[in-house]
Amino acid sequence: MSSVAKLKELYANNSKHSNYQILSDRLSSIIGDDQIEVVSRYERERLDYVIKNISLQGRTVLDIGGNSGFFTFEAIENGAKSVHHYEGNKEHSEFVAEASSVLGYQEKVEVTNAYYSFESEGGKEYDVVFLLNVLHHFGDDFGDETLSIEAAKNQMITQLNNMASKTDNLIFQLGFCWKGNRDVGLFEQGTKKELIDFIVKAVEGVWDIKRIGIPVKKDGVVKYKDLDGDNIVRDDSMGEFLNRPLFIMSVKK
Repeated sequence: MSSVAKLKELYANNSKHSNYQILSDRLSSIIGDDQIEVVSRYERERLDYVIKNISLQGRTVLDIGGNSGFFTFEAIENGAKSVHHYEGNKEHSEFVAEASSVLGYQEKVEVTNAYYSFESEGGKEYDVVFLLNVLHHFGDDFGDETLSIEAAKNQMITQLNNMASKTDNLIFQLGFCWKGNRDVGLFEQGTKKELIDFIVKAVEGVWDIKRIGIPVKKDGVVKYKDLDGDNIVRDDSMGEFLNRPLFIMSVKK
């Protein structure tokens, strides 16, 4: 089996997070988006906002819950020195390892097939960490499934703030639904303001929130814009995912 055929097979393997990311530009040119089923969750739009506001050039990066590697590979393409890709799904991890070889990035990308341990992970530090849409799966994909929702939220705060010992810069997103269950909201009204207020209070004294990006749709095109008085209002017509703010933080000095 050729490497490209193997990549297609691995990408097609089913899990609840299958086809969860588009392919990086270079990988797409090799595999071809027309050869596999890909569903965008606005990875390119999120990346554009991130690299507009923080440089990845020459930096070491940790991608937690990196799925099929869009942010991992695009970080390398945008000058990152190396990326450590953590992913609990075996097929996704194998896909990223195989894709790293195909792309010639095997010396720059380290793949760990495991759920990142926020409490006990070793002392390795990184310049930038991507922690995108992971913590609301606490108690489901990882963590104590017996906790109440409030106890789980407190644990999410602990995990978020623990990252301050691992990096100076954090790119962060959180979903509205606990364990990914749309029937169990983390916040009473499910508004962007509630989520933002929760994070602002949670990281006080630990992180400086440099930017909060909000998806805005105009003429059918989505772009992430800085938070303002208009785009803080939840827009249900855009769906749950496009109401999730994108935080860029640095450790409080």
